[in-house]
Amino acid sequence: MKFLIITKQTIITVLLLIALIASASVWLISKNGSLAVFGNTTETTREIEMVTTEYKTTMENGEEMEVYRWDPGTVFLEVGEKVNLNILGVMGKEHYFYIEGTDIKGVVQKGEETKVPLQFDEKGTYQLICHNHSQEEDHGKMIAYIVVQ
Repeated sequence: MKFLIITKQTIITVLLLIALIASASVWLISKNGSLAVFGNTTETTREIEMVTTEYKTTMENGEEMEVYRWDPGTVFLEVGEKVNLNILGVMGKEHYFYIEGTDIKGVVQKGEETKVPLQFDEKGTYQLICHNHSQEEDHGKMIAYIVVQ
């Protein structure tokens, strides 16, 4: 008749082996980017792409008309959401802008991207206004709407 003999050394070896396997598993999971296992709540910042555009036309009387626009003309955010509004200057040499009701202002240069970090704590509609094209003489104002819900 055969007996299984478990010694103190066998128990220690098995426990060390289990600890080694558990450590390796934790390391592999963390390297795979599976952060949810550890409850990591790293906050992400949403990227919104916008461009400056220009429309031109010739009226029936021969007069040329042009307007500049932000595209898209309306973006939607959640209260407290972190967003980078990346504005690429495509048309127009430069567009000095401000966001009504905030201290946010800057300039978009043709051929360059301007990153505008946004985070609103209150619901509402905020206007992104181009200072260069803010008058009716510009055949319409260059305004985009940031809707915070």
